[in-house]
Amino acid sequence: MSMKLIYIVDSTLSDREGIKQYLELSGYEVQAFEDLHGVQVALARQAPDLLLLDVLLPDGDGFTYIKKLKQNYSFPVIFVTTRVAESDRILGFELGADDYVCKPFSFKELVLRVHALFRRIDVSVSAFRSGSSWTMGNSLLQLDEVSHLFSVDGKPISLTAAEWRIMSYLVSNSGILITRSQILEHCFDYSFESYDRIVDTHVKNMRAKMGPLGSQWIETVRGYGYRFAGHSTATNRAFAAPEEQE
Repeated sequence: MSMKLIYIVDSTLSDREGIKQYLELSGYEVQAFEDLHGVQVALARQAPDLLLLDVLLPDGDGFTYIKKLKQNYSFPVIFVTTRVAESDRILGFELGADDYVCKPFSFKELVLRVHALFRRIDVSVSAFRSGSSWTMGNSLLQLDEVSHLFSVDGKPISLTAAEWRIMSYLVSNSGILITRSQILEHCFDYSFESYDRIVDTHVKNMRAKMGPLGSQWIETVRGYGYRFAGHSTATNRAFAAPEEQE
């Protein structure tokens, strides 16, 4: 397995070098940048497996940047920032972040969070290694984590890393009520009630991308959580790219 590539964008030299050193000692390939321009140049050459992003940067705002970034990339993002207010943390997750680390922080704890994030992604991939097809009435949903393809009725849909994990978790528990707390614990390693809004926001965004039947594929169980309503097809055929389907 190739070494995972991590980009760091942090304007504070001591934090940037400390994070880089600890991650490299843990076996990751790391490139560090002090501003958004530097990482933009690197992205033009190669996308990373993970981006660690500060919010307050000399040439821009991390929140604004990730909003644009998620339009073209789906790799996971962890904010590492002095913006510690609850409203900032929630905004970060709503914009598509996979984790949010407040400064000051422990380098060892940050590395553990990175390990945990990659483990969640690896588990999600292995659960759908051969791809899966699901039906609901006359509608067809197909999901393949390996080729990173997802479609509803032949329409390709782009999901963020966090949305992939939520969708995978719901699909793997089809027909079962999944509470918001369970989604937080399994997909984000969070279990605080104040973060329920994060789950609701992700589900709302996923439904919108899935089209008119989005709220039927992912049902709301009022007061509790959500349930995936699809039924696995009798034969789990290999996932076909949308343009190859009839």
